[in-house]
Amino acid sequence: MLYKKIFRRFLFVLDPEFSHEFVLKFFKLLCFIPGFLQVLRFFYLVKNPKLERKLFGLSFKTPIGLAAGFDKNAKYYNELASLGFGFVEIGTVTPLPQSGNMKPRLFRLQEDYALINRMGFNNDGVDVIVQRLRNKYTDIIIGGNIGKNKVTPNANANNDYINCFHKIAPHVDYLVLNVSSPNTPNLTELQNKTYLNRLLLDIQKINKNKYDKPVLIKISPDLSFERIDEVLQLIEQHNIAGIITTNTSSNRDGLINAKEEIQEHGGLSGKPLKNKSKEIVAYVSNKTKGRLPIIAVGGIINSHDAIEMFNAGASLVQIYTGLVYNGPSIVRDMNKHILET
Repeated sequence: MLYKKIFRRFLFVLDPEFSHEFVLKFFKLLCFIPGFLQVLRFFYLVKNPKLERKLFGLSFKTPIGLAAGFDKNAKYYNELASLGFGFVEIGTVTPLPQSGNMKPRLFRLQEDYALINRMGFNNDGVDVIVQRLRNKYTDIIIGGNIGKNKVTPNANANNDYINCFHKIAPHVDYLVLNVSSPNTPNLTELQNKTYLNRLLLDIQKINKNKYDKPVLIKISPDLSFERIDEVLQLIEQHNIAGIITTNTSSNRDGLINAKEEIQEHGGLSGKPLKNKSKEIVAYVSNKTKGRLPIIAVGGIINSHDAIEMFNAGASLVQIYTGLVYNGPSIVRDMNKHILET
């Protein structure tokens, strides 16, 4: 309540990207104050064996995670663990550092409880990020979301994913192949059956021989069910551990925001994605008879949304935009709501 009445009003006056970086840097500074992390854990951590989930060989203390893009450079995951998350996904990480697309590239649609971003995989590169992952001092589960550099043509994209995989796999608990962001030119074409088959073949060959880490695929909400069927066939064929449904959307249907931000190019996240994301979760769950672990992300703004995703077939959920609009108490509320249902 305090966040929405006071802090959000202040933060929403600022540029969205500046606000995001300001909050995280200030939060990290506060965590240096003796006892501050203990206070956070007292207010936000919900500990109960009923929250635990065991998936692809990992034990999640809670099924609520932080989606990729929030801590893309692995600077804050240790501190974010104190807010009650069961896991944090860092990235998207590329082999070489890149600045991303031109600013402004992040927009709020407040009436829709949504964001539009076209960040473009801005990150410090896999070598720098791996060094930060070496400084882990919490037991939070870390996912590594990897992609290709913007300048890398799709014909050579495999090399980028393999390069990243080799370097980051020893330092994360699971890996995600991001082939579905709408903000890197032609990236979504990598969901094509022919390309994806080759990528999964190469990645799993390396993984089985050396790392044995769970590998997941993150898909677009804009895929047809026919295309989703193709992805699911490849997931089964290559023994992929799970699927993340879904990434941001290029679709703008149903928005009520009348401002010019609606016309901005980029991926839409937040409340408008909930029904589509839930539909895909249910479809995948039914199609795989509940055997494939699903991480639901997209449109999860409050605890009721999270419960709907679990009822649709999700094993875990991730949030991002919901955290922006509702503040850190959303994680505690979700965990409590799960225990009450």
